[in-house]
Amino acid sequence: MEYVSAVPVPQPRARAASAPDSAGSRRSLGAGLLLGAAGATVVLLASGQTWAEGKAAVGGGTLPLSADGQDVTGLPAALAVVGLAALVAVFAVRGAGRIVVAALLALSGLGAGLSAYAGASDSAALDERAAQTTGNTSATVDALSHTAWPYVTAAGGLLILLAGVLALRYGSRWPTMSGRYERDGTPRPRKAARTAPDPDRPEELWKALDRGEDPTREA
Repeated sequence: MEYVSAVPVPQPRARAASAPDSAGSRRSLGAGLLLGAAGATVVLLASGQTWAEGKAAVGGGTLPLSADGQDVTGLPAALAVVGLAALVAVFAVRGAGRIVVAALLALSGLGAGLSAYAGASDSAALDERAAQTTGNTSATVDALSHTAWPYVTAAGGLLILLAGVLALRYGSRWPTMSGRYERDGTPRPRKAARTAPDPDRPEELWKALDRGEDPTREA
């Protein structure tokens, strides 16, 4: 006759199954921060570089002119700043607010990329500079050429967009900045009860005198 044990066999905890999900959340969090910060940095730096070059006719010769990204369009740099603010704000809000901020982050990257791409073929900035330089309002730029910096700026906007997509997809699992300071369910230690003051202590005698009491009088 076989002996059957009544002791229950311990089962593996289901909590271990959440370990891969936690690791995935950390990876998406790190990727979102890296992409957002790197994208904003690229946009801000590339916007200050020369985007377009050309020549304006002055008298019997030509005058070389150039325009940087801020001259062509200031939208990518402005949206990069908005994207940075949204990237930080993602960790300060939760729930529906986090979704809204993540969407703003993605739209900032999309707008920065599209505006930079449109500026890669823009000639208005150099035409305006030619008119100011020559004093002729109808002057235009000849031999117009564009550098690769508008496309670098657009690539930075794409990185911000990817950060926003990650925040929309995985942001609900990311922690908040105030989460570590909130209650974790454990009871807070109680403050030690204040003991009654000792009337024989010198500082208590002085306090009694300040209040106009007679410390030598028995209660």
